[in-house]
Amino acid sequence: IEFIGCGTAFHACMVAKYWFEMYTNININISIASEFKHKKNINKDETIGVFVSQSGETMDTLQCLKYLKKNNVKTISIVNVLNSSIARLSDLILPTLAGPEIGVASTKAFTSQLTALCVLLLNFQKLNKSTISNNYFDLFNTSVSIKKILLQDIEIKNIVKNLINKKSIFYIGRGLMYPIALEGALKLKEITYKHCEGYAAGELKHGPLALIEDNIPVIALAPFDENFQKISSNIQEIKARGGNIITLTDKLGLKKIKKFSDYTILLPEAKSYSLPIIYSIPIQLIAYHLAVFLGTDVDQPRNLAKSVTVE
Repeated sequence: IEFIGCGTAFHACMVAKYWFEMYTNININISIASEFKHKKNINKDETIGVFVSQSGETMDTLQCLKYLKKNNVKTISIVNVLNSSIARLSDLILPTLAGPEIGVASTKAFTSQLTALCVLLLNFQKLNKSTISNNYFDLFNTSVSIKKILLQDIEIKNIVKNLINKKSIFYIGRGLMYPIALEGALKLKEITYKHCEGYAAGELKHGPLALIEDNIPVIALAPFDENFQKISSNIQEIKARGGNIITLTDKLGLKKIKKFSDYTILLPEAKSYSLPIIYSIPIQLIAYHLAVFLGTDVDQPRNLAKSVTVE
């Protein structure tokens, strides 16, 4: 399967790659649409193209779809606009049904894309007669978990006040949290105009650690999962170099990591299917509140358009 998207949609594709590789034996590739056109070695007989786009009009993604269609590759689109160009050209459509999204920075479209990709995963598991993990049923509790997070809105807002005068902000994550770290950084850049980067936590020693100095804020996405011990070590490395740590974790993680964190945001426990969706909510709230504090236009950030219809 070739997953193709741009910006936030590409981050959704990254999550899908982790999911499919965890629960199926299908070979998965992901591509930023603007770079996919340089690929020449596609196995046209055994490939399915999955195109993710909120508007269904993203030009780079549309051009990739046309290329695969020209080569007789089966295509699936995950879109929010059913009468869009990408939807009309695709063999199959998975509508996200998120409703109109007014703000340029994608929020509910992203979580809806993740949900649609999770449903797609389930169907591929059925087709391949794979064992469906019990974790899947945790997906149905996602709405309850999101409501719990929204009740912490004031607490998150108070933590965000500490970011107002910071020149740079970093996100780190491992596994499923790496794409969410990238998405968190993108959201901050889009609507606050702050310099922000997302990194795979294991890559810190390969360069980014040089950027850590006194009071540089680092937002760590650290659910208590198989990657927790390693990201805990990364957090301690940052703390030892003077960084300010904002940790997003659950109850089990909080017990072990609180002493190394300057601030913590407690999130509901979640399994792998719902984990990226749940951790997307606080990163969106962080960007939103910081943008409001800074006085930027949350819905219409400068230099950006909701639908990118040029290459």
